[in-house]
Amino acid sequence: MSEDFDVEFIERGDRDSRFLVRGVTPAFANGIRRAIIADVPTLSIDTVRFIENSSVMFDEQIGLRLGLVPLSTPLGEFEEGDSVTLSLDVSGPGTAYSGDLVSSDEMVQPADDNVPIIDLKDGQRLELEADAVLSTGKDHAKHQGGVAVGYRHLQRVEVVGDRDAYDEAETNILRGVIEDDGELVPTEAFDHDLTNRYPGKELEVHDVDNAFVFSVESDGSLPVDDLVTAAADSIASRADELEQAVQL
Repeated sequence: MSEDFDVEFIERGDRDSRFLVRGVTPAFANGIRRAIIADVPTLSIDTVRFIENSSVMFDEQIGLRLGLVPLSTPLGEFEEGDSVTLSLDVSGPGTAYSGDLVSSDEMVQPADDNVPIIDLKDGQRLELEADAVLSTGKDHAKHQGGVAVGYRHLQRVEVVGDRDAYDEAETNILRGVIEDDGELVPTEAFDHDLTNRYPGKELEVHDVDNAFVFSVESDGSLPVDDLVTAAADSIASRADELEQAVQL
């Protein structure tokens, strides 16, 4: 990998982003993907203490659902193994949602308020305390802040001539992002069909060397920017540790 690489956003949001990285090898691209999934710590409910559960659902089932509720995890505020307590006290009739969880730390809140936990009937009550622990996806999938992370080569389309007027037109499906005269064009802009963008043309599609388009979706525990930055820092830290170990 070269020492310098460029990053250009194609779509940018807190939960869902797509960006181009130039000047990196396939191995480095895969390392970033794996680090986003496995190395960036997030908070997730790990232990639940039930005070009252008169619902129709077993404690273990409710605990499983609570563990899958994404919690906001500010970078640098906690160390791995730290915990935050949340409580829930809901009576029926009605539905208990993630937004009903009350956190002991204002920095840690459910990433979404509308995740259903259980539907309570008249006379039923659910009261509990839960400890959310900071850990990584290597420990458990519920700590994976990147719920959908992938990458693929940036591709370049070359017009090599005109299609024979008597050739029957066929769809030419391509998914991802193409580079056209320096412009980055998502394939959904032309319904993923190259014949819509280049009607009547003979085409060749080439991968652009060392240029990868990443698609990253966050569960809300961290913004995508923070997920990617923390993953890159993780790789850099492990590289430094390896370099020091080799020099011993």
